[in-house]
Amino acid sequence: MSEQDPVKLMKQQVGKAAADRVKSGSIVGLGTGSTTAYTLQYLGERLQSGELKDIKGVPTSFQSSVLAKQYGIPLVTLDEIDHMDIAIDGADEVDPNKNLIKGGGAAHTREKIVDSLADQLIVVVDSSKLVDKLGSTFLLPVEVIPLAITPVMNKIEKLGGKPTLRMGVKKAGPVITDQGNMVIDVKFDSIDNPAELEKTLNNIPGVLENGLFVGVADVILVGEIKDGKPLIREIS
Repeated sequence: MSEQDPVKLMKQQVGKAAADRVKSGSIVGLGTGSTTAYTLQYLGERLQSGELKDIKGVPTSFQSSVLAKQYGIPLVTLDEIDHMDIAIDGADEVDPNKNLIKGGGAAHTREKIVDSLADQLIVVVDSSKLVDKLGSTFLLPVEVIPLAITPVMNKIEKLGGKPTLRMGVKKAGPVITDQGNMVIDVKFDSIDNPAELEKTLNNIPGVLENGLFVGVADVILVGEIKDGKPLIREIS
């Protein structure tokens, strides 16, 4: 299988490289997404083998909670801890300053809460997620309270964005987040100042959180395929 699918193998190896950085006794933020799912799998394997002991996970979504239970990773809530050693998460875009766009899985609000509390955030991506400027390839997700959808979309249009309500796949109607809200995906022609836009969007009444993660990531682990073989490089 691995020889037939180098992309899957590369995602597995990036996920494993991140899992290998977790030390015994750590409290770990458990991110959401296809590459991070492999991280959770390898954390579970390290626990089972006894190589890793006494870790606790803080899930960022229903998906990561289900996977953690499946792989035997003990879970805690933010109410039960006073710090977090490390978080491992994916991203939809990464710029040269390690700023991110996240939210392809509509989990960015909980991800931002958990990721920003960690002493170190490791982001696992493949090289297709690297961009010169945020918003180049991916729309910016904004989580909105249902009551405020229309006024928020109107405000975003005045900021120069083109908002669309994210609709479900194999589900009639819009995507609903783990918090019971909706997601607007916004196309901006150019995101010149991610830090400023992050604050501006979050100040619109009815917006819970947006997918700009500015100054949060510490290390980016990038998976690439060269000559048909997976490689991992680090941006820190």
